[in-house]
Amino acid sequence: MPRLPIHCAALAGLVLFALSSCTVVPPGALPAADPKFAMTDEERAVARFSAVADRVAPVAEDVCKAEARGRNCDFLILMDEEPGAAANAFQSQTRGGRPVIVFTLPLVEETRNADELAFVLGHETAHHILGHLERTESNARYGAAILAGMAEAEGYDAQIVQNAADLGAEIGARSFSQDYELEADALGAVITKRAGYDPVRGAAYFTRIPDPGEQFLGTHPPNAERMALVRRVTASLQ
Repeated sequence: MPRLPIHCAALAGLVLFALSSCTVVPPGALPAADPKFAMTDEERAVARFSAVADRVAPVAEDVCKAEARGRNCDFLILMDEEPGAAANAFQSQTRGGRPVIVFTLPLVEETRNADELAFVLGHETAHHILGHLERTESNARYGAAILAGMAEAEGYDAQIVQNAADLGAEIGARSFSQDYELEADALGAVITKRAGYDPVRGAAYFTRIPDPGEQFLGTHPPNAERMALVRRVTASLQ
């Protein structure tokens, strides 16, 4: 199981979310601590992420095997260095069902410490362990079928039926997204703690990103709610 970031290289056919320009970074390829050569900011970010991934990934794999029997737990961790990419991290999978966790370089550079990196990585692996991708796709299909069926029953033309299906898919996909985020926060806190990092310090990352607040069909819960949950879970692990 790769426990190091993979900088993108023609993976568009491999990963469901198209990525570009990536290369594998094995342990020995990380920049050496030679005083003659100063590491660039990007090299420092890669090295920092590599160290965190090397500790978090095996813990996530163990939790996955224990909690999600039959699910592929061989995590592939990628770092997307596409120029202009926004700070982001997400979970996807290959066509063969292998779980893929993607971090963009700006997100790695934006985190202030290893705890924040570990928590975000634990959170994303938790999405896979809990089957959130499949559940979201199922909700989207159900929502599309319901609204498209209603439009057809009213005798609308094909374009309106398709528009209804698209709207239903979006509503379906968002219907439980906040619950899924909180579930991933809770399990992510457990993974982060077991890997030797501080989940509460790690979740502090949320205090620096825009707060979605209480939004109807919003994809993420309020930051304060997420922080409170992580504190409760972490206290229970003491």
